[in-house]
Amino acid sequence: MPAAAALLLLADGRFPAGSHAHSGGAEAAVRSGHLTGPEDLAGFCHGRLHTTGLVAAALAAAGAAGHDPGELDAAADARTPAPALRVTARRLGRQLLRAARATWPDPALDAVARRHPGGLHQPVVLGLAARAAGLTPYDAAQAAAYESVSGPATAVVRLLGLDPFDATALLARLGPGIDAVAARAVQAARALPAHGTDALPAASAPLLDIAAQQHAVRTGRLFAS
Repeated sequence: MPAAAALLLLADGRFPAGSHAHSGGAEAAVRSGHLTGPEDLAGFCHGRLHTTGLVAAALAAAGAAGHDPGELDAAADARTPAPALRVTARRLGRQLLRAARATWPDPALDAVARRHPGGLHQPVVLGLAARAAGLTPYDAAQAAAYESVSGPATAVVRLLGLDPFDATALLARLGPGIDAVAARAVQAARALPAHGTDALPAASAPLLDIAAQQHAVRTGRLFAS
C-alpha cells in the first residue's frame, strides 16, 4: 500500500480502533458548560492540540522511529496523571494494535502483542502501526496530532448539534497548527538517543485530567471518555 494511502487509512475515524467512541474530553466540557458552541470548540481544540496532542504526537513519532515501546509506554504513563485516561489509553492501544496487525501484518507488531498483553498507550501503538505501514515518524506525528482534535470536533457535532460544516472548517483552520505540532514532535523524538525519554514534551492539561476522572464515573454518558 502506498504511504499516502496508509496515512489516510490510519488517520481515518472509521479505522476500527475504537476512537469513535471517545470524545477526547469534549463531552465533559459540554456538561460543565465550558464548551457551548463553535467559538468554544475552537479554543478547546487549539488547547488540546498544543498539550495532549503534542505529547501524543511525540510518542507516536518516537514509536515510528523504532524506539523501545516499553520505555515509551512508561513515558506516556508519566505524562498521564489521571488513572481514567491511562485505562482509556491502554484500551485504545489494544484495539489499535489488533486493527493494525490485521491491516499491516508484521512480526514486530506480533512481538509487541506478546510482550505487552495488558496493552500500551494508544499513541505509542499508533507509532508502531505507522512503522509497520511504511510511514515516517512525521506521518505518525501528523496522525496523532490530527486525531487529538478530530475526535472532539466530531463528538461536538453530536453533543451540541453543531453544524458539521463548521466542525470541518475548524479542522481545516487547524491544519497549519497540526503540521507545526508534528514537526515539534519529530524534533523531540530525534533527541531521544541523546537524552532519553526526558526529551519528549510533557505539556499538561489539568482540566482535562480532572474532567476525565469525573466523566469516568458519570452515568448516562454518550462517549466513554
